[in-house]
Amino acid sequence: MIAEMINDALKPAASTVEAAGEPEPRWPAAIAVLAAGGLYAALPESLTLGPRWFFPSIVLALLIPTVVSHHVGKHALNSIFGFAVDGVLTLELILSVALLIAALPTRKEAPPELLFSAASLWSSNILVFALWYWRLDAGGPHQRDRRAAHTNGAFLFPQITMSRDALKKTGQENWSPTFIDYLFLAFNTSTAFSPTDVAVLAGWAKVLMMLQSLLSLLIIALLAARAVNIL
Repeated sequence: MIAEMINDALKPAASTVEAAGEPEPRWPAAIAVLAAGGLYAALPESLTLGPRWFFPSIVLALLIPTVVSHHVGKHALNSIFGFAVDGVLTLELILSVALLIAALPTRKEAPPELLFSAASLWSSNILVFALWYWRLDAGGPHQRDRRAAHTNGAFLFPQITMSRDALKKTGQENWSPTFIDYLFLAFNTSTAFSPTDVAVLAGWAKVLMMLQSLLSLLIIALLAARAVNIL
């Protein structure tokens, strides 16, 4: 299912589309990528695969052409680099969680370091999955920019259910989700282990949210709780 969504995001948009408003700014997503890479670099070396700078360097090397390809209008290339960035961030997150679980029985890390590592990985979990939701929903950010308003997608945001008059009264007649909306969704998923005001419609989104909730549960319920107990 996710592969189909990636293919849809890479397809060229139709030549006849409804006029849209201002395109969504990409800098919040870029900041999220840098923050996730920074959180990984701050982890203890026992929780990283190879040198701590290895994965962040790959992320930075992929982020630069991602930004450049967007500014020059190469949207298919931008999507490819964007998916590569998200893939590397996801890989480093899963590897670090696995290493943290493996480190618990040996107690190699001091309790404060375990707490810091758990907090860093929990924050990375939010950022990484927010990037996935933002990149995949409704064909990706470029496809959403080409529409006058967001009326369908993998997530049923409250604005989609509002009438046209209600949207006009609240100044959201051309509303479309931005990275902040997906960050809010990812935060709720990691905190409440479920969406709050947003219903999940697509199968790929449900799979990703289950994976995010599982990682969050491992970090919070198993790792952080164990670290507190041995303080």
